[in-house]
Amino acid sequence: MNLIPAGKPALSGRLRATYLIETRYPLEVAAAAMAGEQSSGTFRAIPGETPELLRRFGARVEFISDVAEVDSEALPFSRSPKNATVRPRRAKVGLSWNIENTGTVLASVWSTVLGNLFELHHFSAMRLLDLTFPDAFADAYPGPAFAVEGTRRLTSVEGRPLIGTIVKPSVGLSPQETAALADTLIAAGLDFIKDDELMGDPPHSPFEHRFEAVMAVIDRHADRTGRKVMYAANISGDIDAMRRQLDLIERRGGTCAMLVLNSVGLSAVIEMRRHSAVALHGHRAGWGLFSRSPDLGMSYLAYQKFWRLAGIDHMHVNGLSNKFCEPDESVMASAHGCLTPMFERAGRPDTVMPVFSSGQSAVQAAETYTRLGSDDFIYCCGGGIMAHPGGPAAGVRSLHDAFEAAAAGIPARDYAATHPELEAALQAFG
Repeated sequence: MNLIPAGKPALSGRLRATYLIETRYPLEVAAAAMAGEQSSGTFRAIPGETPELLRRFGARVEFISDVAEVDSEALPFSRSPKNATVRPRRAKVGLSWNIENTGTVLASVWSTVLGNLFELHHFSAMRLLDLTFPDAFADAYPGPAFAVEGTRRLTSVEGRPLIGTIVKPSVGLSPQETAALADTLIAAGLDFIKDDELMGDPPHSPFEHRFEAVMAVIDRHADRTGRKVMYAANISGDIDAMRRQLDLIERRGGTCAMLVLNSVGLSAVIEMRRHSAVALHGHRAGWGLFSRSPDLGMSYLAYQKFWRLAGIDHMHVNGLSNKFCEPDESVMASAHGCLTPMFERAGRPDTVMPVFSSGQSAVQAAETYTRLGSDDFIYCCGGGIMAHPGGPAAGVRSLHDAFEAAAAGIPARDYAATHPELEAALQAFG
């Protein structure tokens, strides 16, 4: 029987995912329920579910690794097997799918690895830990267009991290007030400025007016310094509006657009990458929905792979000693994941530039640099620049000093003895 429609080329390879589960069912039964739910099976055998079809399109359980028995269920509303009084067990489960199930369609992959699994009654915990795409996805999607090397080229920054900030107040500034703030920040020596994720195209600051006002400031400083600051303007909205705003950014000489990933979705990001040649800055607002509970959701390691394939160039990873609840170890694992290639392909790096933000200042700079083992990142500071006792210019200078000390292997406290802006930052924010 021919199961491939005429004109459709056959695909090879398997999509692979690893999960952490918790269940009172025998682990083999629970894993089989996962595989069936997310491929060709249902809760009863039905006509048409032939052995041949199952062999080809059914998800496989690749491994089950027992972790531990636990005292009580992590999440409510799961059910136990009939007449069972066993305690729940935790395990890691590996599933794989024939790529023919999804084709090279990221939205279908998302539904496959993140679909109804989280609602199955068998489980009192379910978390996607990692995901591996077949090589066919490397050909189907362009991936990042700029990432590290392209971002450095656009900003003329080499040999150090990019230093950036976020326009604050988040909401309420007029286009003219936003431009005036940008003027102060660029004069202070910043490389990168981004809109807040809450600032889109509101009546008090229409996107077109705001972007034009800020670009006029950027161009004036570029004429003076020979370097063009990257402005990540937030275009997140309806598809047609985002296309128009991308066209405006390119016509006006802008180099970057910001997308709030969880708000616009995979298909919108893919369309924006196909539509435009500017760098795409990915903000993960809403990430806590996926990550806050260790018993539910998915790891950032898996999450960021979707957006890299879709074409994002920069990915937010939080920051060390941040204002949120994420531990430092998780932040650094996320940043390392962004800089780890997904595919073996020459001449087309698919890494993305991690963006550290959230309560950052000169205090965390050295540890960020050392633990990442690279200067390929954007370091965004709000209060760490604007609230510096010496003003924004001194705040930016303190960051340059901190990274110079880190690169030279000199403790920040020692370097601060001869660098007053760094000393003031360590005193104010330490």
